[in-house]
Amino acid sequence: MTWTVPAALSQGATRFTTLDAHTEGEPLRIITGGYPPLPGDNILAKRRYLTEHLDHYRRLLMHEPRGHSDMYGALLTEPVTDDGDFGVLFLHNEGYSSMCGHAVLALAQVAAQCGERRAPFTLKIDAPAGRVTAYLTPTDSGWEACFDNVASFVECLDQTVEVPGLGRVAYDIAFGGAYYAFVDADALGLSLVPEQGQALKQAGQAIKQAVAEAWPLSHPLEPDLSFLYATIFTSARVAEAGRHSRHVCIFADGELDRSPTGTGVSARAALLHARGALALGQSIEIESIVGGRMGVRALESLDYHGKPAVVPRVSGRAWITGEHRFYLDPKDPFPQGFLIR
Repeated sequence: MTWTVPAALSQGATRFTTLDAHTEGEPLRIITGGYPPLPGDNILAKRRYLTEHLDHYRRLLMHEPRGHSDMYGALLTEPVTDDGDFGVLFLHNEGYSSMCGHAVLALAQVAAQCGERRAPFTLKIDAPAGRVTAYLTPTDSGWEACFDNVASFVECLDQTVEVPGLGRVAYDIAFGGAYYAFVDADALGLSLVPEQGQALKQAGQAIKQAVAEAWPLSHPLEPDLSFLYATIFTSARVAEAGRHSRHVCIFADGELDRSPTGTGVSARAALLHARGALALGQSIEIESIVGGRMGVRALESLDYHGKPAVVPRVSGRAWITGEHRFYLDPKDPFPQGFLIR
């Protein structure tokens, strides 16, 4: 049988096209059509416009019935720097991220797979947290992607906070394009396994709220970046020999990252370097709750507006999962979707 979209729908509906992928298990919906041009002379201005005027499109594409509570998206824009290749804005169930490593890794690999760029190549990407540079080189099995992240630094070490239901919780805060509260899951008796997903979401949200209230954040340059994005649980109990640790990141409105979290491993590299546990140039591999993996190393150290920082290089794998054309029928009773958990 041949099924085609009714002409009345294809002509009268709002239409979006996407290319979907995943990086180490974490979904990415790359929006390739449907959004109008975004005004703004820098990427944060475009992000503010998106938030204030077009947020209903995010809800449409991230929420059910077209998405789900753990969907993630990337919207490409024209570059906002003289030497940039493109800009990117990151979408999730609650709003807009300031940086996303799994998305950058996927964008580089999808660009190669779709013939947009011929490997090896370099992409200079304008992200809300700043310039990131992605590299893609051919290998015997496909492509190898990595990116150099923004300067990553430690905000605080060895703090504690009272968390309802968990008691006194020790945490560190570090920035890797966004601010993360790092918590030792082993010390709390939490297992970083899929069967504990809901419990990890609840604990991560409670910790994030408590830490945000206890330690107000102020980014050295951008007020728009001055917020705690997520809780990352770490564990020394890894599934594969040779892996350094396991990460589970709980971000936005209770999303659980299926990857090790590219910005999170960047912030972790800054933490480990500050503690003398990661030398410059030393590579480690961190795994996710589903066994996805990302490599990270600190390329160099620098002073970032008075804060000791490192430039992390992060690597990971991505695959295309689908190509979609979405319609919003004017009669659809759920134009902004919904979430049921």
